[in-house]
Amino acid sequence: MDNQPKNASDLKGRSGITRLINATKYSKQGLVAGWKSEEALRQEIILACVMVPTSVFLPIDYLEKIFLIASVFIVLVTEVLNSAIEAVVDRFGTEIHPLSGKAKDLGSLAVLLALILCAIVWVSILVHNFL
Repeated sequence: MDNQPKNASDLKGRSGITRLINATKYSKQGLVAGWKSEEALRQEIILACVMVPTSVFLPIDYLEKIFLIASVFIVLVTEVLNSAIEAVVDRFGTEIHPLSGKAKDLGSLAVLLALILCAIVWVSILVHNFL
C-alpha cells in the first residue's frame, strides 16, 4: 500500500517529528529545484559560499560579522521568494497579463533592494574597519 499523499489536504494535521521531517524534505526539494532552474539563485549561493566564510575570518566585531552574514542571507531569502512568486504566476498561464507582470516586477525589485542593502552593509563595515 502506498503511503504517499493524494492531495494537499492529506498533508494537513501532521505534527511533531513527522512535520519536522516533512518540512526538511520539502526545503531540500526547494533547494534542489531552485539550484536546477534559477541561474540567479545559483550565483547568489556561490557568492554566499565565499562571503559568509570571508565574514567569519575578517578581523571585525562579532556584531559586524552577524550583519554581514545576515545581509547575505536576506538576499538568498528574497531570491527564493521571488522565484516562488514567479513559479506561482507561471502556474496560472504564460499569457501576458498586467498583474502577472506587476507581481514579477515587484519580486525583482525586492531582490534588487536586498542586493543594495547587502552592498551597503558590506561597504560600510569594510570601509569603517579598513580605511
